[in-house]
Amino acid sequence: MEAAAVLNGSGAAAPPRLPGGGGGGGGDGNGSLELSSRTPAPAALNPWDVMLCVSGTAIACENALVVAIICYSPALRTPMFVLVGSLATADLLAGLGLILNFVFQYVIRSETVSLLTVGFLVASFAASVSSLLAITVDRYLSLYNALTYYSERTVLCIHTMLAGAWGVSLCLGLLPVLGWNCLRDRAACSVVRPLTKSNVTLLSASFFLVFLIMLHLYVEICKIVCRHAHQIALQQHFLTASHYVATKKGVSTLAIILGTFGASWLPFAIYCVVGDPDYPSVYTYATLLPATYNSMINPIIYAYRNQEIQRSMWVLFCGCFQAKVPFRSRSPSDV
Repeated sequence: MEAAAVLNGSGAAAPPRLPGGGGGGGGDGNGSLELSSRTPAPAALNPWDVMLCVSGTAIACENALVVAIICYSPALRTPMFVLVGSLATADLLAGLGLILNFVFQYVIRSETVSLLTVGFLVASFAASVSSLLAITVDRYLSLYNALTYYSERTVLCIHTMLAGAWGVSLCLGLLPVLGWNCLRDRAACSVVRPLTKSNVTLLSASFFLVFLIMLHLYVEICKIVCRHAHQIALQQHFLTASHYVATKKGVSTLAIILGTFGASWLPFAIYCVVGDPDYPSVYTYATLLPATYNSMINPIIYAYRNQEIQRSMWVLFCGCFQAKVPFRSRSPSDV
């Protein structure tokens, strides 16, 4: 969630700062935030900002397709796909936020617009991470309460989780807009301006909490999967090769999901806590860019691998469906 920063560059070594910041020098690479009432000179194109914009474009395109498929297909209305749709929507907004950030840095340089962009990115990435947590909880419940999972109570639980996730994300996004920023106090700035040190600490701590909860739930899911495989082995008096392969594949997939999430976000979350605003901005860019890749990978992991979404894509693009192509309905616990 803490990837909500507007990284404004006026050169490869320029520190992240607001589009409204003055001066295009910044050659010392430190974290000074220069605000000026004068009309700012056009900023030199920062390659890091270009990469963030390209990343945002890819993210927006991938997730827009997922959102379109879920909205287009009446069959994709189960709680599982509601959660996937929430994740895709959040990542779509995050991608659009990265594109808008680039535009507002080099086309419309405004302090007000900068704060709005910061809040938009905070809320979008926070909603993305919160949706990932909701999906993890859903997968756990589908295994732990398999007999009662398909009930109205589960639907209510899913909708409540999503309402809470988006509500909290919106509140986090409003904090810098409503005044929790360092525009008037340079000493309070963090490595991602205009967010304050206390703000990014809150965001990082929230991420660590979410990561630990997801880690715990995935460990429990692995235990349930292994226990189910053991029960099947006892009933059949031996563990067949297919059951062993399926169990190993499921555990490996869980490890990949959690590993991808951690590898994308942990470096940036840690740097937000231990980093100093006087450090070269390249460190901030180098940790933020991989964090955005998580939103690029999410639709591949949670959407495009699903065979029902694959079938809907076939119908959407080809206008027909070949019945001879086998598609198996997948449950939320499939990994």
